[in-house]
Amino acid sequence: MSARALIIGAPRSGSGKTSVTIGLLRAFRRRGVKVRGIKTGPDYIDPGFHEVAAGLPGINLDSWAMAPDLLRHMAREQAQDADLVLIESAMGLFDGILGEPNRSGAASDLARLFGVPVLLVLDVSGQSQTAAAVACGFMHYDPGVKIAACILNRAGSERHRKLSGDAIEAIGLPVVGTVLRDPSLGLPERHLGLVQASEHPEMDAHIERLADAMERSLDLDAILAAAQPFDLQAGSLEKALPPPGQRIALAEDSAFTFLYPHLKRQWREMGAELVPFSPLADEAPPADCDVCWLPGGYPELHAGKLAAAQNFKAGLEAFSRTKPVHGECGGYMVLGESLEDAEGVTHAMTGLLSHATSFAKRRMNLGYRRVTLQAHCGLGSAGEIIRGHEFHYASIVSLGWDEPVAMIADGAGRDIGPSGGRRDLVSGSFFHAIARD
Repeated sequence: MSARALIIGAPRSGSGKTSVTIGLLRAFRRRGVKVRGIKTGPDYIDPGFHEVAAGLPGINLDSWAMAPDLLRHMAREQAQDADLVLIESAMGLFDGILGEPNRSGAASDLARLFGVPVLLVLDVSGQSQTAAAVACGFMHYDPGVKIAACILNRAGSERHRKLSGDAIEAIGLPVVGTVLRDPSLGLPERHLGLVQASEHPEMDAHIERLADAMERSLDLDAILAAAQPFDLQAGSLEKALPPPGQRIALAEDSAFTFLYPHLKRQWREMGAELVPFSPLADEAPPADCDVCWLPGGYPELHAGKLAAAQNFKAGLEAFSRTKPVHGECGGYMVLGESLEDAEGVTHAMTGLLSHATSFAKRRMNLGYRRVTLQAHCGLGSAGEIIRGHEFHYASIVSLGWDEPVAMIADGAGRDIGPSGGRRDLVSGSFFHAIARD
């Protein structure tokens, strides 16, 4: 394996890691470097940005949800034939949950497990020499995590750059460039947070501007030199989530967008075929498939169109009489009796499960989840334990009468209670599956 790797970390969310990462991915791609991106944690949106910037698929690596052998397998696979792998940290570099060593979900776990150095992005707005104290803390906080160099982000002037940069270099940390404050470099947002790469009509032009800024502001040669060889032992797929069937009818359109890239890749690697169809185009799951998967997405933005998609609804009902159907998050909402949109309008959904959901009555649910399946379903067999997470604002306004598909606990093991629903061959919950326990 000839690839080199670098983690791009920061003290907190909002420091500019994503903009720096995708700008660097495109800048190195321009140079002819075969570069790939990885996002730590359960964020399924940023790998799409990485793919557009690098021209090669991105993935998530989550040290809480994925066993170390699975992490190694996926990291080696992502680095195959690459010259450089840039690993973007979620949140702050050391932010995770308490638990087993190197299974907190923090990017620092990967730095320790894989021996990958960190390129620290410091948002220096509102400070100058104090940034050196922050950098010093990162350098000495964990001896197993090497901070290789630093980027100053959102500096206000050349004087600001010099005050901050000289103080940081005085403590022995190289500064490989400064990105000046520029609001146009920020990524667009939408109603659940960042817009997905596929939804922004000018995303490629925006990434080009980011790459221009990185080339203008940063020492790319020094950044490449800071990366270390990504030499990993072989891992395994033992803890990977197996495909729910041989031919998987996969809902895929603007309403159904949130399926982890690694699941698609692993299911294909295990011999499954993914057959896309579009509920928004009123398409039914192909009858020659043996399971139907409705992933998460934005059904609340398309509730009226989904309610009117009679061919989709009738075809899904017919499919479910003899073959399994599973819905995650937004897919689970569509399996219910009704969905209330943000304006308070209630739309009839498929009715294959008896619950009702609302986006008008919003409450954020966010966190790692460990589920124990109560019966055989698209996720596995009764008694199996799956790791993943929840992130949704929709609420259940009527539980209905279906049996729960799983019992659920948070990332620290605290019981939350029953989750989702199951009836005959239909199952679903707000839970996004990542890997087996």
